Amino acid sequence: MSEPEDLVRTIIDEGVGDPRLLEALRAVPRAGFVPANLAGQAYEDRPLPIPRGQVTTQPSLVARMVEALGLAGPERVLEVGAGYAWQTALLARLGGFVWAVERFGDVADAARENLARFGVTNAEVVEGDGTEGLPEHAPYDAILVAAAFPTVPRPLEEQLAAGGRLVQPVGHGGREEVVLFRKGARGLVRRRTIAWARFVRLHGAHAFPEQ
Repeated sequence: MSEPEDLVRTIIDEGVGDPRLLEALRAVPRAGFVPANLAGQAYEDRPLPIPRGQVTTQPSLVARMVEALGLAGPERVLEVGAGYAWQTALLARLGGFVWAVERFGDVADAARENLARFGVTNAEVVEGDGTEGLPEHAPYDAILVAAAFPTVPRPLEEQLAAGGRLVQPVGHGGREEVVLFRKGARGLVRRRTIAWARFVRLHGAHAFPEQ
């Protein structure tokens, strides 16, 4: 059985070097943010299934996506696709406050319970359509989208602050280019490819139709 430090070493081997992020990875136990029957597999570097046909993102990919946002401490962060909230908890340790949108009510409830159990107070999980963002809390310094669509939903681009960073898997669901964008004077600018990976599809009013 893999241990927490085994996972951290794997993530370092994948090129992640932000000291604050590595500290967060050691402090936030992934085993507490997966279904209880899968806790023994939590420190393997692979996705794990959660309800509603969803999966958690591979930990090393989570780390690379979070690191790309370049969080320094005070940022307002929007997360689209909370899942069981491990990524939410990492973002909360690195940023100022995280609003995480989750489309499934039972998954959102589990995310809230997990955050409360580990004392995360600077994050809020909202049930809803993540492609709409949360305009009432905008603008956001950073946005992380954990599902795939060929373009960035317009509301997310509009709610990103000038100079803000956005990470999203770009594609149709199955094999995606995970891209870092930055908000410039004329809109989003592609900065670099973080990875190629498989993601579930992004559903909502500004992405694939709801199933």
